Amino acid sequence: MGQIITQVDAFTDKPFAGNPAAVCVLSSPQDDAWLQNIAQEMNLSETAFLIKQEDGFNLRWFTPTVEVPLCGHATLASAHVLWSQGHLLTNEIARFYTKSGLLIAKLQGDWIELNFPVNQSHEAIAPPTLAEALGVAYKSLYQNTLGYLVELDSEDLVRQLQPNFQLLKTLPVPDVIVTSKTHRNSQYDFVSRFFAPSLGINEDPVTGAAHCCLAAYWRDRLHKDEFLAYQASSRGGVVKVRYQGGDRVFLAGQAVTVMRGELF
Repeated sequence: MGQIITQVDAFTDKPFAGNPAAVCVLSSPQDDAWLQNIAQEMNLSETAFLIKQEDGFNLRWFTPTVEVPLCGHATLASAHVLWSQGHLLTNEIARFYTKSGLLIAKLQGDWIELNFPVNQSHEAIAPPTLAEALGVAYKSLYQNTLGYLVELDSEDLVRQLQPNFQLLKTLPVPDVIVTSKTHRNSQYDFVSRFFAPSLGINEDPVTGAAHCCLAAYWRDRLHKDEFLAYQASSRGGVVKVRYQGGDRVFLAGQAVTVMRGELF
């Protein structure tokens, strides 16, 4: 019997929105070349591979081109698969052993809450072509281990942005989070988009790892600990963010299974 692989849309409660991820709960270990080939074949922003351990699951994430150290939406999708397919009872905590340490997921009603490491940002020196690559002037520029974090003057600018991806690739740091506060009457606290050409993803639909950066950034500016955030890609997705300081941030989202099949 082949391995079962499931496609899940994460950070959404309806199919064909949010961020799609493939999830494969392995029955036996596979070599890295096989994992990368499957991720390339799935051709989604991330494919997650899990294998059972004594008190949890080893979890790795692959884009179509590289392995990445952290992925929020594919972790959310993985937790959804574990509960929905009976690998865990719904009252059990999902423990993931990863290259970013131990990650915890809990099912809370229709939402899955992830316990992730926070990613602090620091002021950065602007490369000369950043504004040209983004196609817009920006308000402030910071940097973290994920890439640049750029604040724009308005939600409309974030939503309308059309970067030059070839020029982005030439920057010292080619991956960029753009963000802004929302309109005054919005249900959301801030919006964002994430461009990651160095990972083979021009734009990621909804990015948990980006919200590990945005949590601390907006806490300092909005002076609150809990946010409802919207990632304004063409698919769009909603992330609940809770950050009270320290080195951990809590991200919550919903997920829905789209398809399930068997690998060779």
